[in-house]
Amino acid sequence: MTGAPPQGPAAPDDVIRTSGLTKRFRGGQLAVDGLDLAVPRGSVFGFLGPNGSGKTTTIRMLMGLIAPTSGVATVLGSPMPQSIGSVLPRVGALIEGPALYGYLSGRDNLARFDAADPTSDPRTRALRVTGALERVGLTAAAGKKARAYSLGMKQRLGLASALLQPRELLVLDEPTNGLDPQGMREIRSLVREVAAEGTTVFLSSHLLDEIEQVCTHAAVMSKGRLVVQGTVTELAARAQGRLVVRTPDVALAAEVLGGRQVTDLRTDQARVDGVTGTLGDDELPKLCAALVEAGVRVHGFGVERGTLEDAFVALTGEGFDVAG
Repeated sequence: MTGAPPQGPAAPDDVIRTSGLTKRFRGGQLAVDGLDLAVPRGSVFGFLGPNGSGKTTTIRMLMGLIAPTSGVATVLGSPMPQSIGSVLPRVGALIEGPALYGYLSGRDNLARFDAADPTSDPRTRALRVTGALERVGLTAAAGKKARAYSLGMKQRLGLASALLQPRELLVLDEPTNGLDPQGMREIRSLVREVAAEGTTVFLSSHLLDEIEQVCTHAAVMSKGRLVVQGTVTELAARAQGRLVVRTPDVALAAEVLGGRQVTDLRTDQARVDGVTGTLGDDELPKLCAALVEAGVRVHGFGVERGTLEDAFVALTGEGFDVAG
């Protein structure tokens, strides 16, 4: 795992690859700073960072919507934006929310999007539209005007437009924006389904929980720069596990655990948390016994593995929305 992939031509298994990708807007605002990114073919790649970290700007450069100030981007083996005409028909994308015709129904919006695709067969358009509506749970609302859709329904319709045809690459920018918890679960399930069919998914999100649940690989952005990239397992492993003791005797438990060199103690009325650090498995039973011997009423004792949230805070010193 590294903050920068090897330089040189894109590897056959890299669906997306950037080198020194930079975007500076008028006025000097540096939105993306020297990004080196490698997205393996077949992965569900989470592009993670707080709002304003440069994620959407990066995606717009990858899709040829804006030109980089410097650096290069390769998508599906071709440079962007130079190859936009040959690359985009192989990509499904939902960027910065769907652009819908409010006066058309959901079904008619999808038919319009499909008709704009030069690779689509008009003879099978109705079948594709119906299938896409079913996949995102909008069949019952297919005849309703898009202007009457809720934010979540519009997001679903935008996702349906990206799924009208099988694509080599699916690019999703905050796909669960505006969805309730049930809708989020459904979209995550759909992402897994699309990936299982062989499509590489590039998913931008500020929700750590979302990335951890559906992604195989991830990259962390902060203030326009790439902090780290690798598999989700590797990223989470950067965070230390946490020893959790649930007890009404918080002060006494903290004293005992502190004496056993467990650091970063945080206390509240119900539990004591301590970072396990280098504690071995054989030391955990000794810690539990020490608590009992000291008269601590132990209601719960165990180790929670490190999470992406822990890793992100450790890497950047900042946190962001981790709700899912």
